[in-house]
Amino acid sequence: MYQDDALIPTFSRAGEATTARYTQIPDNSMLPETAYRIVRDETMLDGNARLNLATFVGTWMDESADRLYADAFDKNMIDKDEYPATAAIEEYCWRILADLWHAPDRTDVIGTSTIGSSEACMLGGLALKRRWQKARRAAGKDADKPNLIMSSAVQVCWEKFCNYFDVEMRQVATTEEHPLMDGTSLEDVVDENTIGVVVLMGVTYTGAYEPVMKVQAKLDSIQAKTGLDIPIHIDGASGAMVAPFLQPELEWDFRVPRVQSINTSGHKYGLVYPGVGWIVWRNTAALPEELVFRVSYLGGSMPTFALNFSRPGAQVLLQYYRFLRLGRSGYTSIQQASQDVARYLSHEVGRFDAFELLTDGSDIPVFAWRLKPGHTDKWTLYHLSERLRIKGWLVPAYPLSGELEGQTVMRIVCRDGLSRDLAEDLLHDIREETEFLDSLDAPMPHPGLPPAFHH
Repeated sequence: MYQDDALIPTFSRAGEATTARYTQIPDNSMLPETAYRIVRDETMLDGNARLNLATFVGTWMDESADRLYADAFDKNMIDKDEYPATAAIEEYCWRILADLWHAPDRTDVIGTSTIGSSEACMLGGLALKRRWQKARRAAGKDADKPNLIMSSAVQVCWEKFCNYFDVEMRQVATTEEHPLMDGTSLEDVVDENTIGVVVLMGVTYTGAYEPVMKVQAKLDSIQAKTGLDIPIHIDGASGAMVAPFLQPELEWDFRVPRVQSINTSGHKYGLVYPGVGWIVWRNTAALPEELVFRVSYLGGSMPTFALNFSRPGAQVLLQYYRFLRLGRSGYTSIQQASQDVARYLSHEVGRFDAFELLTDGSDIPVFAWRLKPGHTDKWTLYHLSERLRIKGWLVPAYPLSGELEGQTVMRIVCRDGLSRDLAEDLLHDIREETEFLDSLDAPMPHPGLPPAFHH
């Protein structure tokens, strides 16, 4: 007798009546609804993305964006010959960013999309390295020992860049007196082999901006004494999509003469689903021509500068959608709303007897705090992070960098989608769990959650 498998009740069909954890491809096919249910049920144990206050990455877009995303699932960003309109939109986007970042000559500028800021950082680093190598060789000098200067608070992608591309990583350690790289001690690490200095517009650990103008001033002083002309790359993974709207008078971008390139994450405060990043160079001369490949692909010849090849085109379209949908006023409104939530939360957290703020959300909408010295010997911020996770909130606790690595902090990233109502719920849970921990008569019997991923 014929039996329609679709009539078999859910959870008793082949596939769902047995284990869902396949480590070998199954012998037979299954209904699409069955396969969907297996995968969907498996991911039910993931955290709620909207309550993930550790990540900078966007977790919400509107229904029109969702529809546009579905329309473009099949577009390959690398295939500019087959999808010329998508390629044109990519250019529209980096030209919009060049304008936001005050490129001095909008007709002489170059940029590209990337999978995320990590790839964009590596492209920026490669351009710095190649420019330095060309200048050294033209002068008849050795070009085998490049170094790159950065704060000890950089994101791990810079460690990857230096490791993968044979560049010595020289870090300026953060200290209690100098928690940000502000130019102090640069003269001790810069030399003729320095390819550039990386400045962070939004430190991952605390959300604070490093002072670009102070770094430029120190490099100017170094050049006056030594003749070394050191460029700056701005890692604006988050801040490069916040500062143009919330701090438009702040000079950090191409208005600063030494800034040669800027990267950002479209999928952070660019307000797009993961993953898309962007990098723009001050002018075409800042990107060595030999790094741009012209390849024949699917019937066409096209230039490409990327570490990846095939990748989704949908997020590039989503970025353009955001630019069109929101405009300058819309981005300002959203970033301001996120900052208002950050300032509200930081103000309230700062009133707790147990805590002291490191930052308050005045730069990017991110703030961090630590336990007051001597407040308790019964619990740590790792325990508070664990207690909040029980309530569904992902709020990371982790050590700082450099000379501050003995200090543990907690940090909250306020993104589009973290409403004031949710913020009040979060604050209630922080207060309740802090009061619980403060009521302990003896130390917690375990160390709490280990340091969480907080990038």
